[in-house]
Amino acid sequence: MKARLVVALTLVGLWIGAIGWRLFDLQVARHDEYQRRAERQQQKVVELDAPRGTIYDRNGVELAVSVEVQSVFAVPREVVDPARTASAIARLIPDVDGAKLLRQLKSDREFIWAARKLDPPQAKAVKDLQFAGIYFLPESKRYYPLRELAAPVLGYIGTDGHGLAGLEAEYDKEIAGKSGRRRVLRDARQGTVVRDDRSFAAAEAGQDLRLTIDASIQYVVERELGKAVERYHAKSGSAVFLDPRTGAVLAMASLPSFDPNRFAESTAEDRRNRVVQDAFEPGSTFKMVTVATALEANLIDPSDVFDCEMGSITLANVTIHDHKPFGLLSVADILAKSSDVGAIKIGLAAGPERLYAKIRAFGFGQQTGIDLPGESAGLLRPVDKWSYITRAYVSFGQGLSTTALQVANAFAAVAAGGELRRPFVVQSIGTEAISRDLHPKPQSLGQAANEATSRSLERMLEGVVSGGTAKAATVAGYPVAGKTGTAQKALPGGYVPGKYVASFAGFAPARHPVLAGVIVIDEPEGGLYHGGDIAAPAFGAIAREALLYFGITPEREVPERWPGEVSPEVLAARAQLAAVAAMAQAVATSSDPATPTVAASELTEAAVPSGPLLPDFKGMSARQVVAETSRLGLQPVLNGRGVVARQAPLPGAPVPARGERVELWLQSGAS
Repeated sequence: MKARLVVALTLVGLWIGAIGWRLFDLQVARHDEYQRRAERQQQKVVELDAPRGTIYDRNGVELAVSVEVQSVFAVPREVVDPARTASAIARLIPDVDGAKLLRQLKSDREFIWAARKLDPPQAKAVKDLQFAGIYFLPESKRYYPLRELAAPVLGYIGTDGHGLAGLEAEYDKEIAGKSGRRRVLRDARQGTVVRDDRSFAAAEAGQDLRLTIDASIQYVVERELGKAVERYHAKSGSAVFLDPRTGAVLAMASLPSFDPNRFAESTAEDRRNRVVQDAFEPGSTFKMVTVATALEANLIDPSDVFDCEMGSITLANVTIHDHKPFGLLSVADILAKSSDVGAIKIGLAAGPERLYAKIRAFGFGQQTGIDLPGESAGLLRPVDKWSYITRAYVSFGQGLSTTALQVANAFAAVAAGGELRRPFVVQSIGTEAISRDLHPKPQSLGQAANEATSRSLERMLEGVVSGGTAKAATVAGYPVAGKTGTAQKALPGGYVPGKYVASFAGFAPARHPVLAGVIVIDEPEGGLYHGGDIAAPAFGAIAREALLYFGITPEREVPERWPGEVSPEVLAARAQLAAVAAMAQAVATSSDPATPTVAASELTEAAVPSGPLLPDFKGMSARQVVAETSRLGLQPVLNGRGVVARQAPLPGAPVPARGERVELWLQSGAS
């Protein structure tokens, strides 16, 4: 008995020891391994998109927001009828591939996504089916409340939550946020699926963007651009408007456009941001650069006259024709009437090196550096590759390509006194509590032209609108400066007959600009194709509404006059002064007792213009002019070298308010 008891106890001890060892092996020695196995069987870790930062316009209008929606997932082994389930979900959600979903539901996978980020009506419809094995998780979905408005600028995001174009792609790291992770657990019966909310990282929202774009102006630009594209059955249209004082983009539009809420339904062409991506030959808008080159080199004066040879010129056995026959035209009229022959003569006088340098100074042939993806630099061949005929073509905007943004920025530089500034779309980035201003001050890209050249160009470009090819851009009450452009469409292999790009670039109000931009209409049809007929009216309509929206007070409509033309106001003032002087001289020299004596008090203010009068600067050197205008509190704008030959305002006019400009034209040996 004793022996049997020992054997039994030994066996029991060995059995207990084996169990203990097994428990030790399971719970201690191989704990981590079995825990990982259990987790693989019992739970699935799902990565959920974080709410992306909101994109606002400059006034706080929401352009892109993130909203919470429902996503559908399935546990295939719990789905009772895979075919019926896949068919029903595909019928309710057109984006779902029913055949693919059926294959997934028949698989032995633990977890599959059936549909992501459903709109509330779709999510409710799927929930109402009450299919076994179908569950829901909350996710963040991008929504664009204004739909097509500024869509190519904003861009769109993919189902993975990352930006695929526009600002959504350019600032993806900042606005994407940090994804969250969620456990999906199965209970011990391998049936019910529950969410484990106790652990794992919560999603962190991304930072917000505040843009320089004004949704109200953007709407007006898209509306007027759309009218022009539709009216002339154009292939496409693009427009951009800047604040020339800072480089901030106020509006940027491309048509045709798309709805970023349903970007998959659009084509790649619809989603293009043509303002920064598409390059085209600028045509006559480029004559502004040619004239600026010669002006700044003191080779020409706005009043200098060129023979435009009745509309044609032959260079290197190539005859170039004007759109109309012109004879003698001043530089100002060459711009106003848009003479190619005149521009060619000015460009050839400036020389290729000067012209090339000025083209680069105005930002052509290089990216502006705007904070948008896919910017084109355009095409500008090195000057040593220019033939003699190329010099002529470049003078009136052919033989090179630019983007709409480059053209607008060049005209903004003229409006800003010659300083080229980097354009930008995002003003600040951050959260509601902490925000960082990305552009506390304008970023200069260099001096495209000096102040005197810019002011001369300003006056001449104003003449283009008031009496030249761009009369349709006129805005009642406001002076507008700008230039039309009409370029034959250039494609590989040469120019396409009957295909044109019509444009207008300018700024307003002319003397105190707050708005600079360009309208480009690609391939208009119906007989009209000139920039003055098609693009200029759209610019004028946009400028009018924008200036009123900004609260810019309309100016008194008094036509500006070139030096040498005496206004009626100045003639009247001079007549009064002459009459007073003659009367005083008669009193002082008269020996006839019958001649009445005129007291000083009788020389009334009615006879003499009130306030100080502008002196005659003719014959003064630049140094003398600067000293005299500084004494009067005026800003001199000097054109040319030598001594003063002409001035505006003219001598005898009332002295302008402090800080106003006085333009002076200097010539060597003038007297």
